[in-house]
Amino acid sequence: MFNFTLFIKRMTLFVFATILVSSFATSDEGMWTFDNPPLKQLKEKYGFEPTKEWLDHIRLSSVRFNDGGSGSFISPNGLVLTNHHVALGQLSKVSSKEKDYVKNGFYAATSAEEIKCPDLELNVLISMEDVTNRVKGVVKSSMSDKEALEARKAEIAKIEKENMNEEKKIRADIVTLYQGGEYWVYRYQKYTDIRLVMAPEQQAAFFGGDPDNFTFPRYDLDMAYFRVYENDKPIRSEHYLTWNKNGAGEDELVFVSGHPGSTNRLHTMAQMMFNRDYAYPFRLKTLQYRIDALKKFSAVNEENARRAKNQIFSLENSLKASKGEYQGLMDKNIVAKKQKEEDDFRGLVSKNSEWKKKYGNAWKNIENVQKKLAGRYKEIFYHSLAGSRFFSLGLNIVRYVTETKKEDGKRLDGYHDAQLQSLKFQLLSPAPIYPDLEEFIIAARTKEIIEALGKNDAFIKMVLNGKTPEEAANQLVSTKLADVEFRKNLIEGGEEAIAKSDDPMIVFARTFDPMGREHRKWQEDNIDAVLTTNGEKIGQARFAVYGKEKNPDATFTLRLSYGTVKGYSMNGTKAPFKTTIAGMYARSADFDNKGDFELPARFDERKSKVNQMTPINFVSTCDIIGGNSGSPVVNKKGELVGLIFDGNIESLVGRFVYDETANRAVAVHSAGMLECLRSVYDANSLADEIEGK
Repeated sequence: MFNFTLFIKRMTLFVFATILVSSFATSDEGMWTFDNPPLKQLKEKYGFEPTKEWLDHIRLSSVRFNDGGSGSFISPNGLVLTNHHVALGQLSKVSSKEKDYVKNGFYAATSAEEIKCPDLELNVLISMEDVTNRVKGVVKSSMSDKEALEARKAEIAKIEKENMNEEKKIRADIVTLYQGGEYWVYRYQKYTDIRLVMAPEQQAAFFGGDPDNFTFPRYDLDMAYFRVYENDKPIRSEHYLTWNKNGAGEDELVFVSGHPGSTNRLHTMAQMMFNRDYAYPFRLKTLQYRIDALKKFSAVNEENARRAKNQIFSLENSLKASKGEYQGLMDKNIVAKKQKEEDDFRGLVSKNSEWKKKYGNAWKNIENVQKKLAGRYKEIFYHSLAGSRFFSLGLNIVRYVTETKKEDGKRLDGYHDAQLQSLKFQLLSPAPIYPDLEEFIIAARTKEIIEALGKNDAFIKMVLNGKTPEEAANQLVSTKLADVEFRKNLIEGGEEAIAKSDDPMIVFARTFDPMGREHRKWQEDNIDAVLTTNGEKIGQARFAVYGKEKNPDATFTLRLSYGTVKGYSMNGTKAPFKTTIAGMYARSADFDNKGDFELPARFDERKSKVNQMTPINFVSTCDIIGGNSGSPVVNKKGELVGLIFDGNIESLVGRFVYDETANRAVAVHSAGMLECLRSVYDANSLADEIEGK
């Protein structure tokens, strides 16, 4: 019998959900997975619908820098474009006191001059497969949250192992989307013979320094070039982006294909409030402490400054981004907007008896578990020698020999068979480690923890062992872990070699390991297990209410964003859609060519040769976040028109919400890069390769 009342209720829910879904499509919001591109939104708003061939070409031309960042193939000879600040870690590792490529830049005019990077891994996403049913299928209704988590982890490890192929260098990662609503296996072609081709001076790449960071107008030449090799020869890149020398124009539709790190737009209010009250205050405090300490180290002499420069840059960048995100969490309007989104969502779930029964308690369960985490968060946060490479190497080696003896599905995450090749690549990196810098970092971190937890804290007692912070640090850095062969012998020697070792950092890592494991197990059993189970419920509820019209949170996996090239209102005036090389010279002149605004000497020497009206940076409404650095900006033809390197200050709240009116992605203009390669750096052979000449 037809139930008219029930029909009206269902239609009301459908209409309300449709209104909400349609609101998602009115802006350029979204970091979309390539299995679910925003075809409908693009067609309705821009009259453009990318084909499968277009999407496949962009995907296979895109590159992930596995240490954090994005890039793209730009020639058939394995040439890769990314940001200077993505390349900075490798630039620092191949530099020395005599050859400072960060300060002075680098250009290999011939392949013989290209420098091999010590530990850089690049990934290209070659295929994706939905394995949601398989992962969820191992969870039984009789299982506790803890048992369910263990079952999922074991199955995930199994799937990753089945899909990897060491001989063919295929990497397999399980990707969790929609807070556990979906699980996918992503298969990557992995490359580890990567060589540096060209990078400008950091002063040109990061022109304006920290004062201009996350602002616009900008004038940065934030670019770097690498080449991918196999069998000691450059690879043949079947898929690569053709360079458009004219670059992006005003109001043009553009796309960003890259690897955004993480967003929290689908998190519950309880998770957001935990971040506001605990995670961000702790993070901001420790970032500032570490920056201040490293600046003291840098002030001693020029070589100290060179050694610490990369860490200071990274920490200052994180600090400024985190401050912007924290301000977003403190903004009552943003909090109210997120609260309304959650209330509307939960309201729709509650109005359907079946949905309410299945998913209704998930939000409360997550709220309870966040309160539980708050009780131990400070202790867990501070119990590590963060920033020390010796500590990281020692602990990883100690755990490596223990975990690899276990059944794959029962190991700690990070030590599964599918992950070991990449882990060993990092553990055996020949990149230099500076004991004097390590000693300073360890002593400073120890003092920081004493200030936070007191001298009677168990971890501090373990570190100090009756010594002062300086004495303890001095003893720990007498380790032999700077020697790659020593590390290799420890790994190959297994548990016996670790047990017999009297190396001070190995002894400390061995002593700390039980405490670290207890922290990790407590968090997995009490926090992660509950978050995973209830996150899955909310993900399923989201599909039931909204379908897949809203994109999942970022997970450092390949995403496609879209938007238009346009300026915006700011500070009572208007920011242009682009800046020019002339503006770069002018901004330098405004600050008397000093400090953060000093241009490298070659810019002054070649000034008369440069077409100063060439665009250098531009902005678009494309939705990006950290991890997108180095992403290509392409037009409808799939041509490269720009290179993402930053967001404006207004975009920092993009971790939680997107606002098209002022949220802008900042990119280097393709025309500006080409002009500088030819007119400033005399890199004509590289420019010819880029242009296909």
